[in-house]
Amino acid sequence: TKVLLLPNGTVPSNSHIVAVVDLVKPRIQQLVEDANVLKMWIQFLIPRIEDGNNFGVSIQEDTLGEIRTVESEAAAYFDQISRYFLTRGKIVSKVAKYPHVDDFRRTVSELDEKEFLSMRLIICELRNHYATLHDLITKNLEKIKKPRTSNADTMY
Repeated sequence: TKVLLLPNGTVPSNSHIVAVVDLVKPRIQQLVEDANVLKMWIQFLIPRIEDGNNFGVSIQEDTLGEIRTVESEAAAYFDQISRYFLTRGKIVSKVAKYPHVDDFRRTVSELDEKEFLSMRLIICELRNHYATLHDLITKNLEKIKKPRTSNADTMY
């Protein structure tokens, strides 16, 4: 339905925000997929439960916890993007309903600015998540691959 109080009848999305979202969403999806692959890789490396030296296993479990956190935070970014468009739509409908209230019009531009800054923050967070996971995994790679040393049997 056209909004007749607005010059063109329809209100387009902010093209700059849409362009940024189109760039960011595939990267979020990639992080979720990468975290899922890492999670499964480490999960399959965890040995059966035994008494004794479980230090390496605890490193695996801590790493898994960090990966799960990254995965859930990245998935939350999708929700944030959809909430922006929903909120913007509600505000634009209020602008159409109350065209004489300048605060509603101002709120649209403020929301767009806030979302642009949020997209920038998400990009930084994606970088930080990759860097943190890389650091954590490379520092503990040996314990992740082989959580129990083979010479543990010769200690007794």
